Amino acid sequence: MEKEKINLFFDAMVIGGGIAGGESALNLANNGYKVIIVEKDLSIGGKMIMLSKVFPTLDCSACITTPKVSEISRHNNITIFTESDVNSVVKMGERHFRAEITRRPRYVVAEDCTGCQKCEEACPVIVKDQYQYNLIGRKAAFIPFSIASPKIAAIDIENCTLCGACEKACPSNCIDFTQKALDYVIDIKSVVVATGFKLFDPLKIERYGFGKFKNVLTSMQMERQLAPTRPFNTILRPSDGKVPDKIAYVLCAGSRDDSEGNPICSQICCMYSIKQAQLLMGALPMADITIYYIDIRAFGKGYDEFYEQAKGMGVSFIKGKIGKITKGERGDLTLRYEDVSTGKIKEARHDMVVLSVGVLANDEAVPMFRSNTLLTDPLNYIRQEDPIISPAKTSIEGVFVSGTASGPMDIPDSILSAGAAASQATAYLKRIN
Repeated sequence: MEKEKINLFFDAMVIGGGIAGGESALNLANNGYKVIIVEKDLSIGGKMIMLSKVFPTLDCSACITTPKVSEISRHNNITIFTESDVNSVVKMGERHFRAEITRRPRYVVAEDCTGCQKCEEACPVIVKDQYQYNLIGRKAAFIPFSIASPKIAAIDIENCTLCGACEKACPSNCIDFTQKALDYVIDIKSVVVATGFKLFDPLKIERYGFGKFKNVLTSMQMERQLAPTRPFNTILRPSDGKVPDKIAYVLCAGSRDDSEGNPICSQICCMYSIKQAQLLMGALPMADITIYYIDIRAFGKGYDEFYEQAKGMGVSFIKGKIGKITKGERGDLTLRYEDVSTGKIKEARHDMVVLSVGVLANDEAVPMFRSNTLLTDPLNYIRQEDPIISPAKTSIEGVFVSGTASGPMDIPDSILSAGAAASQATAYLKRIN
């Protein structure tokens, strides 16, 4: 017997609840349109809500994101589906799309959950915390992070032992292990694709030792150590809990590299590394911070001044490509590199190495469109039909792209792109009213 599907109607569907998707949805909703945001994760806010500060102003990222997320969550014209997957989008006719969506169970009654975290305290199962990029553990019953929206518990059913401890501890009796996935059929007039980007997997570059040497981190792992909702009270080496004295950044780890399938610049790595270096100088005043780079691309407003400010603070910049990273006896790391300024091969010892990983296309949206082909560029980003005149228009009429789904960009450019997508979607919707 086929499972019954729930039918809903909206003016627009935004696929992805990051900063670009949220901004597009908010702009459309403020123009009076009914919008649904479909987010695959447990919270909206995307990667920006996980950051420490933003460059070049060093404003608090969470302080910017959480009011925006709160506004999105409370808007009468916006419906949010978290923990949800878009299975298919079919163009039924002129200005009419039909999407099939599966909403996965949280095993928690969302309306009754108070976010008290008593289920988390009672749960005996500990697994790696993906929201802290595996730096620490979390429980199988958990709230993703302290500023998650919605701040509702979820049960990691794959790791849950069904011991019942969370049920006994829950004061509102909202744990429900009988929950099943819900299937929806949603009719919409337009679609905004805001699926964001993926980060390069540094395991692919074996010579850097990520996954083998504990003190080789990714930039997002360092970002979490610097954030207000960080896992530790300070910056620590994963191998021994020592506060590092010498920290190295390796730029272009998975960017500008044909051998790794990503020949383009990711546009954000130089600046987020410089931002983290400045924050580290504040958190660890006695530490030596060295950035190994190919080129510094500080192209935005105030970016070059930010770069010069980091040099003035004492951050060392070495123009050189890292050939190999090896581990010493006490967890220290030796970087072998070519110093471009002298043409010599050199070695340098550091307590910890941060890989400034690049940005890759998120191709998850392409197979969602069944009746029409959502075209991509050679690097699998969603192709913009006219990047200058109509930057949000895609190969399917009525489908628009927002943010980094169309290519690497920083936060200001993502928000501009989101506004363009909302503007073009609004113009498209007005033509049918």
